[in-house]
Amino acid sequence: MISTETTYQRDEHRVHLILYHLIWCPKRRKPILTGNIKERCEQLLQETCESKGWQIIELAIEPDHIHLFVRVWTTDSAADVVKELKGVTSFALRKEFAPILKKLPSLWTRSYFACTVGQVSAEGIKAYIEAQKGV
Repeated sequence: MISTETTYQRDEHRVHLILYHLIWCPKRRKPILTGNIKERCEQLLQETCESKGWQIIELAIEPDHIHLFVRVWTTDSAADVVKELKGVTSFALRKEFAPILKKLPSLWTRSYFACTVGQVSAEGIKAYIEAQKGV
């Protein structure tokens, strides 16, 4: 995909590294993400992430689910990212591939998996905070 660089981002007031592993599925886990639908879905995900300033680290579109590893801003929750990506892709794909997708009541399930990903362990954070107490 894009870059696997995971250095901290900096701006005027923040230093951050927000990485999410997100997974979501089509309604009824139907294996519809193939061929032209898969290609268009990937394009829509890339365009949307780029427009939001999100960086796709890795993307895998399987026939019945999507895995996305993405870097986002501090103001973007996992729920916001999934909502945006599901909304954009559902609207466009159902419009462009209506004969195939009209049988589904909606393109995506309401469910999703979200996991934060980091480079520092819980033990490392505890040790850092403990060390600050003596300063």
